[in-house]
Amino acid sequence: MSSSSKSEEFYDKLRNQLYETTSWPAEYLYKFIVKSESKKIAQLEVIFDNMGAVINTVESKNGKYTSVSVNLLMRDPDSVIEKYKEVAEKVDGVISL
Repeated sequence: MSSSSKSEEFYDKLRNQLYETTSWPAEYLYKFIVKSESKKIAQLEVIFDNMGAVINTVESKNGKYTSVSVNLLMRDPDSVIEKYKEVAEKVDGVISL
């Protein structure tokens, strides 16, 4: 199975879970881990800019990685998944939790 079909399978499962467990629109909390480089953190911030997002960052104990939490109001599961895909496409090496 190709990685693209695996990721689509993952997104389909996520979409179904979000529809089943949440009334939309709803607040959604994204969590990402990136290397502690200001460029990567800025890329994440730009993706969620002008959306009313609350963004918090916490650097790891050794300073090598940064956890980025993004909390914002999303209209439906498809819009949540669109943002995950945009982050994966634009921020190299990001880990989505």
